[in-house]
Amino acid sequence: MKLELLPTTPEAIAADTWLVPTLAADPAGGYVGAHSLVIRGAEPVIVDTSVLFGRDRWLQNVFSVVEPDDVRWIFLSHDDHDHLGNLDVVLDLCPKATLLTNYSTVGRLVGDVELPLERMRWSNVGESIDVGDRELLVVRPPMFDSPATRGLFDTRTGMLWAVDSFGASVPGAVYDADDVPAEMYDGSFDMLNLLNTPWLEWVDEARFAAHVRATRSLPLEVIASAHGPVHRGARIADAFRRTGALAGRAPAAQPGQDVLELLCAMFAITAV
Repeated sequence: MKLELLPTTPEAIAADTWLVPTLAADPAGGYVGAHSLVIRGAEPVIVDTSVLFGRDRWLQNVFSVVEPDDVRWIFLSHDDHDHLGNLDVVLDLCPKATLLTNYSTVGRLVGDVELPLERMRWSNVGESIDVGDRELLVVRPPMFDSPATRGLFDTRTGMLWAVDSFGASVPGAVYDADDVPAEMYDGSFDMLNLLNTPWLEWVDEARFAAHVRATRSLPLEVIASAHGPVHRGARIADAFRRTGALAGRAPAAQPGQDVLELLCAMFAITAV
């Protein structure tokens, strides 16, 4: 299935930091992201590698920000296809880069995805990675759909890569939460995050709140994530408040055949 993606270009979100957007139509309306990042510091970092079906545009966008030969680190947050879709070609094009990930990611992918163990560094939650002009702190995001998931906090800019947390639909090539219509943000935030994090239904509210505080207590200036808009200022506190309110809630009904048929119609695909 080949999806027609919305044309996008890299968006500067902090000093030396670019969101590399990938946006596809959401059957519920609007667009949903599969974003990644480039941190172009002393030792440039590519953070996640988006989806395979957007490869040509994604590569063009990433390497309009940084030269492949300059990339020193590739951070893979976890094992899902929408975060590792272009990992193979990036490893080939960036021969000086070390792959940053963890044991859980490798264990879940081994045998299915060829990974260069000799080019890896594993890091765990709470550890820091020195990338020349900044430290990147490895964190557990507030919400996640894989036990392997790790996020990053940039100590120099106050930027949090929240991976799958804070997902929400957007009306087009819109990257700031303030520019998303309130009705779209309100409805899609709950829907996307509950679908992606079904274990929220069974969590203890107090223990979940303590988990969320681990990232909320960081000196945050900007939050970027794979599936939602960029949050700044008061929108950061609001996103954490909404996240806490999801504890104990069950996701809505799972998408079924009707959504599959809608997707096929949207993209001129024949359903099977």
